[in-house]
Amino acid sequence: MDMAGRARDAGQGAERLARRNALLLSAAQAIGGSAAPIAISMGGLAGFYLLGADKSLATAPVTGFNLGVAMGALPAAWIMRRIGRRYGFMGGTVMTAMGGLLTAIALFRHEFWLFAVGMVLVGMGGSFVQQYRFAAADASPTNFKAQAISWVLAGGIFAAVIGPQTVIYTREFFAPVMFAGSFAAMLPLAMIAAGILFFLRIPDDTKPGDVGHDNEPARPLIEIITQRRFVTAMICGVGSYALMTFMMTGAPLAMVGCGFSADLATLGIQWHVMAMFAPSFFTGRLIARFGRDAIVATGLGILLCCAVVAHMGIELWNFWLALVLLGLGWNFGFIGATAMVTSTYRQSEKNKVQGFHDVTLFSIVSFASLMSGQVLNAWGWDALNMLIWPVALTCLLVLGAQVLSDRRSAV
Repeated sequence: MDMAGRARDAGQGAERLARRNALLLSAAQAIGGSAAPIAISMGGLAGFYLLGADKSLATAPVTGFNLGVAMGALPAAWIMRRIGRRYGFMGGTVMTAMGGLLTAIALFRHEFWLFAVGMVLVGMGGSFVQQYRFAAADASPTNFKAQAISWVLAGGIFAAVIGPQTVIYTREFFAPVMFAGSFAAMLPLAMIAAGILFFLRIPDDTKPGDVGHDNEPARPLIEIITQRRFVTAMICGVGSYALMTFMMTGAPLAMVGCGFSADLATLGIQWHVMAMFAPSFFTGRLIARFGRDAIVATGLGILLCCAVVAHMGIELWNFWLALVLLGLGWNFGFIGATAMVTSTYRQSEKNKVQGFHDVTLFSIVSFASLMSGQVLNAWGWDALNMLIWPVALTCLLVLGAQVLSDRRSAV
C-alpha cells in the first residue's frame, strides 16, 4: 500500500475512534450528567426547606454546586494529565456519588450548611463532566471537533429527562424527609456512568509522542489568554453560561412563589435542560456552515428573546417558554464560544488552558447563582430577567468588534 493509502486509512481509523469516544462520552453525559439537573432543580427548594425565616440564602447550595465545578476544574485537569482521562473521569463519578450521599445525610439531619458542602462535592464531580467536551474535541480530527463537542453535549438531552424524572419519582422516597431520595439517587447514576467510561479508548495524552501532543512548544498561559479571540470567546461563553444559571437558579423558586407546584417547577427545568442540549445534534453542523461567530450571536439574540417572554407575565407558559429560550440561547452561545476557545491553543497547551477556562467560567457562574437568590428575594422575578439585557448586549458588542477586526486583518 502506498503512503497516501496508509495515511487515508490512518485518518479513517482516527475518525472512527473519535466517533466511538464521542458516543461513549455522550452516554456518560446522559447518565452522570443528570446529577446537575437534580442539583439545580432541587438545590434551591431543598435550601428553602432547610432554612428558617430568612430565605435569602436559599440558592446558596446551588452556588455551592457551581463553586464546586470551579474549584474542581484545575485539579481535574491535573489528575487527568497524570493518570489519563479515562481513569480521571471515572474518579469524577466517585466524587459525584460521595456528594449525593452527603447531601442526603444533610437532609436527614436538617443541616443547611452540610447540605451546601455536599453540593460542592457534587459540583466537583461535575467539573470532570465539563471536561468531556474538551476530551472529545482534543481526540478528534480538525473537521470533526465541533461535531464531537455537539455529540457530547447532546447526551444532556437524556440527562434533561433522567434528572428531573428521577426527582419526581424519588423526592418523597424517604418522606417525611423531603428531597433526600433524589440526592441519594445520584449514587447509582454515578456508578452506571463509571461503567460506561471504563470503555473509553482515548489515546494516552499523558505520554509525549502520542496523539494529543504536537511538535510545537507550549506557550506561557498569559500569552494564550490575552489573545483577542480567546478574550472574546471567554466573554461570550461566560456571559451565556452566567445568564443561563442566573435565570435557571431563580426560576423554580419564582414558580413556587407564584403558586405553581414543585413538580411543575421541576418539569420547567426539564424542558429547559432539554432545550439546552437538543440542538446539539446539529449545532456542530451549523457552526461548520455559518461560522462560530454567527452561532454565538444567534445564541445571544435568543437570550434577549427569553428576557422579553419572561417580562410579559407570570403564567405557566411564560416561565416554561422563557426557560426553553434560555436553554436554546445557552446552547448556541456556549457551544459556539467553546469552539472558539479550542481554536486558540495548541495540543501541548490544552490542559492548562482548559483548566483556566473552567475555573474562570464557573467562578463567575457560582457568583451568578448566589446573586439569583439575592435579587429574587429583594426585587422579584422581573429584576432577574431585566439583567439579561446589559450582559447580552455587552457580549454582542465584544463579538461584533472581533468580527470587524478579523475582516480588517483579512483585507
